[in-house]
Amino acid sequence: QYQHDVDQYRLGRSLEAVVEDAVNAVGVDLNTASAPLLARVSGLGASLAEAITAHRDANGPFASRRDLLKVSRLGPRAFEQCAGFLRIANGTEPLDASAVHPEAYGVAKKIVAACGRDLRSLMGDSAALKALDPRVFVDERFGLPTV
Repeated sequence: QYQHDVDQYRLGRSLEAVVEDAVNAVGVDLNTASAPLLARVSGLGASLAEAITAHRDANGPFASRRDLLKVSRLGPRAFEQCAGFLRIANGTEPLDASAVHPEAYGVAKKIVAACGRDLRSLMGDSAALKALDPRVFVDERFGLPTV
């Protein structure tokens, strides 16, 4: 019934897991998030989160997710794990504000082209996307579940 009645270690681990799940489900604004919040993103930890905020403080806001690769100690593997959970509003690449992972930008742009609309106007319009046949966009890299 009370938090002190349960094992504190297990309670802490459960709370951390819930916060990480929420952060990864919603995403984090790369240009405003604190280091402790960034540390909760999959693929990042406390030291990479600190490196990101230090880079942002020294160089200004990130213009794209790809700019993360300029952060000291953040390599391709960490980028691959975290990029889809980080958001950049009004950046140079509109898809950086979405949950679409950078490695899927190509297929996402094909889908946008098939809709015949600007990407920014299409974001959030699930009806327009549901009107498309996802099988059309399947290729050797992205299968039907991913599309």
